[in-house]
Amino acid sequence: MKLLSFADRDRESWGAVVENGVVDLGRALPQYPTLADFVGSNDYERRNAIVGQHKPDLKLNDIKYLPVIPRPEKIVCAVRNYLDHHQEAVAFGMKREITEFPPIFLRVWRSQVGHDAPVIRPKVSDNFDWEGELAVIIGKGGRHISQADAWNHVAGYSIYNDVSVRDWQRHAQQIASGKNFVGTGPFGPWLVTPDEIGDPTNLKLETRVNGTAMQSSTTSMLIFSIPRLIEYCSTIFDLVPGDVIATGTPAGVGFTRKPPIFLKPGDIVEVEIENIGVLRNPVVDEA
Repeated sequence: MKLLSFADRDRESWGAVVENGVVDLGRALPQYPTLADFVGSNDYERRNAIVGQHKPDLKLNDIKYLPVIPRPEKIVCAVRNYLDHHQEAVAFGMKREITEFPPIFLRVWRSQVGHDAPVIRPKVSDNFDWEGELAVIIGKGGRHISQADAWNHVAGYSIYNDVSVRDWQRHAQQIASGKNFVGTGPFGPWLVTPDEIGDPTNLKLETRVNGTAMQSSTTSMLIFSIPRLIEYCSTIFDLVPGDVIATGTPAGVGFTRKPPIFLKPGDIVEVEIENIGVLRNPVVDEA
């Protein structure tokens, strides 16, 4: 099943995608005001019954897509977590080693935008780069989650574009300053439940800019697996329903190209992941 967060006029809600419409589950299940509240509930039988009994309340074309989880407590982003991306960074001349532990940083929820929303190039930089990623949404929370049990804590999967302001990313050893500008975290279009994903360890991922493929890889290239990321993150802090883990990006980013290619206003950037769909965003300049 596909679940999404959306706005209808001035009202925010969440629901299930049925054909070309949305069953408004936020209205049907008011005890779960947000999708994050629902994914921690395990109330799947009631959800399935409502979706089976109701026709769509809204058309997909009539809603505003919100980030799948609009206000997650944590957005944990893995760094250099694809072997092909690691190799392209080394070839570019960066001193990189595969570490024993997953490198991570945190992104703030206010940096996020939804599917079809503009991604905003900030006034202070034109080093604006794409990073298509598989996003894992936590359902069952926990602490010290073992790798063997990690899959039981996954509510579903989505697409993240960890758009990076490269020169600000390099201001210091910690890269978060280039990863948290307003309007630089496209997340969507929806969450796909594990039963519809198939094998999440071998999904095709492609990032396109104006229709040209820039990244093309599969999740089989992950250095640290999804269970390892969940284990590691849950050792540091409590994972809670609705937390997001962006699993890293493959080779093909803009800054390693000669000459480098960066996003500019008017560009359309799309990230497509097998069995999930396409996350599409136009690029605009900060007002």
